[in-house]
Amino acid sequence: MNKHEAPISIASLHTATRHDSGPKHVTGTAEYVDDMIEPAGTMHAYLALSTRAHAEIVGIDYEAVRAAPGVIGVLTAEDIPGENDVSPSHKHDEPIFAIGKVHFWGQPLFAVIAETRDLARRAAHLVKVEYRDLPHATNVRAAQAAGHKLVTEPLKLERGEVEAGLAASPRRVKGSIEIGGQDHFYLEGQISLAVPGEDEDVTVFASTQHPSEVQLMVAAVLGIRQHAVTVNVRRMGGGFGGKETQGNLFAAVAALAAKKWNRACKIRPDRDDDMTATGKRHDFVVDYDVGYDETGKIHAVDAVYGARAGFSSDLSGPVTDRALFHADNAYWYPAVRVRSEPLYTNTVSNTAFRGFGGPQGMMACERWIEDIAYGLGKDPLDIRKANFYGTDTNNVTPYHQAVEDNIIHRIVDEVETSSDYQARRAAILKYNAGSPILKKGIALTPVKFGISFTATWYNQAGALVHVYKDGSIHLSHGGTEMGQGLHIKVAQVLADAFGVGLDSVKIMATTTGKVPNTSATAASSGSDLNGMAAWDAAEQIKARLLAHAAKLYDADEGDCHWVQGGMQVGRKFVPFAELVASAYLNRVQLSAAGFYETPKIHWDRATGRGHPFYYFAYGASVSEVTIDTLTGEYVVDRVDILHDVGKSLNPAIDIGQIEGGFIQGMGWLTTEELVWDDKGQLRTMAPSTYKIPLASDVPPIFNVKLAEWSVNAEPTIGRSKAVGEPPLMLAISVVEALSMAVASVADYKIAPRLDTPVTPERVLMGVQRMKGV
Repeated sequence: MNKHEAPISIASLHTATRHDSGPKHVTGTAEYVDDMIEPAGTMHAYLALSTRAHAEIVGIDYEAVRAAPGVIGVLTAEDIPGENDVSPSHKHDEPIFAIGKVHFWGQPLFAVIAETRDLARRAAHLVKVEYRDLPHATNVRAAQAAGHKLVTEPLKLERGEVEAGLAASPRRVKGSIEIGGQDHFYLEGQISLAVPGEDEDVTVFASTQHPSEVQLMVAAVLGIRQHAVTVNVRRMGGGFGGKETQGNLFAAVAALAAKKWNRACKIRPDRDDDMTATGKRHDFVVDYDVGYDETGKIHAVDAVYGARAGFSSDLSGPVTDRALFHADNAYWYPAVRVRSEPLYTNTVSNTAFRGFGGPQGMMACERWIEDIAYGLGKDPLDIRKANFYGTDTNNVTPYHQAVEDNIIHRIVDEVETSSDYQARRAAILKYNAGSPILKKGIALTPVKFGISFTATWYNQAGALVHVYKDGSIHLSHGGTEMGQGLHIKVAQVLADAFGVGLDSVKIMATTTGKVPNTSATAASSGSDLNGMAAWDAAEQIKARLLAHAAKLYDADEGDCHWVQGGMQVGRKFVPFAELVASAYLNRVQLSAAGFYETPKIHWDRATGRGHPFYYFAYGASVSEVTIDTLTGEYVVDRVDILHDVGKSLNPAIDIGQIEGGFIQGMGWLTTEELVWDDKGQLRTMAPSTYKIPLASDVPPIFNVKLAEWSVNAEPTIGRSKAVGEPPLMLAISVVEALSMAVASVADYKIAPRLDTPVTPERVLMGVQRMKGV
């Protein structure tokens, strides 16, 4: 019997499957934009950046630039046929090239176009610019003191009687926390290659998380319709939110040059210029006033979230909104009022970063949990548990959405037990009492993270699926691959839907020419949206094939069943390839465009009420640290994580996302420090001055488990849950553990209130403060 004459076991969904590009990553054969063979005559662009934080431009002398070797020309604002703007919020406040005034050190002034990248880069530094300096502010407190404007409308979330709740509280704590920003430090920097076509056409190969927005921006800058612009993305060497909007500028410059000189043009900045000229995670300063009682239960919260937004709006509105959405983390507040302040500063416009404001919102609320615990002399875990959301009562968020899928109690209980938290904490208390120099700390922190774009219209996706005569399948969807494993997950969905092996599915590059009007691959929604769109396309084709099989084999449709490997028609098994071949001969359409829109969600920003999230993802982590009180240096000794991804589409990919997210979060909270000098120049703009986590920073004991019992209550693809962003916030446990170690110096009498990143210097200063108590 032929091996294909009976159903075969080739299930791929919910199984640990390697990343489709994994072998290419390891062998260096994965192709990125800079690896593509350049068309003959490709030009190279380089940006000239301002050297003032805030100043009027009195004059620019381009003579030396134009005369430099290999220079083809200079692109200025006057060369833009359409709009001199790449603002993703469409507020027309983010020019490609500055006109009349610069608002931050590193703002693009113009672009040099030359025969080679090196010649363009050298020529860009020959420009002579005359400035008239203006006052500048580069941080939240300076912007607040200067009365700076907000770059976008603030948000207020409110529920309950806040003033009355605070006044009636037996105890009250006021404070503030400074939460540092973070550079994305993707391995592949910003880059675009534009190839001109006939008429108005231009094709852009970009490293972007949002191909459709690049398409829109390039069209607006060139003054043409979107159908003339095609944007292609095979893969990115990392994104983390830094390529959601920040690639717009580079794609626009490449396209401008390509159409002006009718030659292909590529632009790729050096790492230091990339870090100087592109946005980062928002820095926050959160001022809070919290009322609570002797048991540690919170009665009321009032907090203001000030953010360093930068010189333009970019995504500061939605980022600061999401910070407020996560000001509760996993906790019920009987009365709450939280407000955002996205402040104009003379720094690069900050942007999306993994978690999108949620991490900053959570970090602040964990700080007042810590304040309450030290004020009462209790384990912070006890305070956390006392304030967890309920399941049927005490379950309404500050934005008036009920938490209907709460599993945080079980998550925390399980990781508390599996990590042996209580015994280890007792041992640490004993250790610290007898150790004058080295001190230890341990902390268990929860995560509740809302999944969906709060801009409701982004919660949609499309996919295009072709089935060829030999049974092979072509998959295109609107999501982008940046190393997170989106493509392999969607391919698994499609293979499972058709009952074929993964080798039958070909993953194609993302292109606006096949799937239009796509949303950014962001908000942890890539698999949710694109997986469902691909599944919808498969269901359309399968319905046609089922009807065809019934007709071909003279059977009732009810007797035709999809099985692995093909279709069972009565007692006859028809292999998939055979079924497809016969369908083609009988003129059955074997192509479909799938579509998905997330149900149930709605949001009214004006009233601060709605149901902005489809569901919540949960997790908890336990971190143990050791600090040296003489130097402030420390190590993370052990981390235990239990995380909820629903019914995992791919456990191997999901565990990798959890591990990577945690380490990136740990870097944000401990070592990655952004420093501007008094002139407003970013000084941490290279690996020599900006410390991301190394392999040696990974905890020697790193236990990561999935909550395998969890199944999404909502009908998501495979009943899975998003995994991209929530794990980053698990790293808050490291900060809390460091706080305990520092607090031990003063016998845990007061909260150390460490600002982030908790660098060794901040640990040492915290120890000195504790010694002065």
